[in-house]
Amino acid sequence: MSTSQTLLERRRRVLGQHSPLFYDNPLHLVRGEGVWLYDADGRRYLDVYNNVPHVGHCHPHVVEALSRQASTLNVHTRYLHENVVRYGERLTATFDDSLQMAMFTCSGSEANELALRMARYCSGGSGILVTDFAYHGNTEAVAELGTAFMAEAKASARVRSIPIPDSYRGMDGLEGEALAQAYADKVAEAIAAFEADGIKLAGMLVCPDFANEGLLKVPPGFLEKAVALVRDAGGLFIADEVQAGFGRSGHHMWAHQAYDVVPDIVTLGKPMGNGHPLAGVVARGELVDCFAASSMYFNTFGGNPVSTAVGMAVLDVLEQEELLDNAVSTGAYVTEGLKKLQQRYSLIGDVRSLGMFFAVELVKDRDNKTPAPEATHLLVNRMREEGVLISKIGRDDSILKLRPPMPFQPEHADLLLQKLDETLAWVETEVVR
Repeated sequence: MSTSQTLLERRRRVLGQHSPLFYDNPLHLVRGEGVWLYDADGRRYLDVYNNVPHVGHCHPHVVEALSRQASTLNVHTRYLHENVVRYGERLTATFDDSLQMAMFTCSGSEANELALRMARYCSGGSGILVTDFAYHGNTEAVAELGTAFMAEAKASARVRSIPIPDSYRGMDGLEGEALAQAYADKVAEAIAAFEADGIKLAGMLVCPDFANEGLLKVPPGFLEKAVALVRDAGGLFIADEVQAGFGRSGHHMWAHQAYDVVPDIVTLGKPMGNGHPLAGVVARGELVDCFAASSMYFNTFGGNPVSTAVGMAVLDVLEQEELLDNAVSTGAYVTEGLKKLQQRYSLIGDVRSLGMFFAVELVKDRDNKTPAPEATHLLVNRMREEGVLISKIGRDDSILKLRPPMPFQPEHADLLLQKLDETLAWVETEVVR
């Protein structure tokens, strides 16, 4: 029996049969560097999925900052420390002037839970709007919002869902402004339903890139209309930037900055510490003061001196290596390549991109846009065997999710596109859809 097979059996005994793993043949990884990962047999894989190592696996500047501060001092935030304050100042400076205060956590789930507490306390309401295929974390409070995967979302009276604002599949054949208005009308209906049940609205929580929903092309004007409705009802707009933030879109540091609306609260996570557990909330100062005055927030490990040293190192690399510019240029290169593949393979129904983030929707036929989950599953696993790591998302598990570390370059894109080309040909010729 191989070492990896033994490890898998040990894992199942100690973590359970249902502890999730990627791929039919799970990977036993032992090392990472830049956009590459290495398994126990020394094989190299191109990482086109992981956004946690945002500036690359084991970036030396980040590793050095962590090591230096860890060898000097690490305490919680009830003591004064320059790192904590300087990082808060540097982070909030990347937002609109109204978003001037930060609170630190260890995970995106914690950040979203803290945002919910703040929104409910400061608004006096309890009702939260999310999309009908949402995921915002795994604590009890945010599992209640998890309409995509979580059982708790099915039983909650204080959470209502709205249809995902999808231009590809649309609603009733509508397009453009009419489609944006139709989706906004669904927000108004959900707010009215809360009111009919005697539940005051606290806010709306969405990812500005609608990543788990399939990295949607949002009908222009929809989000602005939706936020206006929420605010008119006394609610707050919470933007979950856990996947889209820290420059992944290339054109903006934060995905919400592409819209003509400023959130009241923003949640951060995943890429914030390049693999180190660092996350947080950035919000309007009056909301932080309103909440903290009566509900003391303290997190033993959130935003400690080591974590904030790491966070600052991530910001350093983003600036010094001009990774936002790279997301624009390399992102455009990848998108062009994906659209060329779309012309050759009928399996590709739609290509969507946002800087260094790509979604390829696979369909059985383009006219009816019938999802192709079986082909998607086969393709993702075949790509793993070919040495390229991608994943899948969407309501039907029929959308390829491509979200590489930010240093991803055109030469890496060439390998991705070559392997996708070969694998799509295999799927279309060898597999009966």
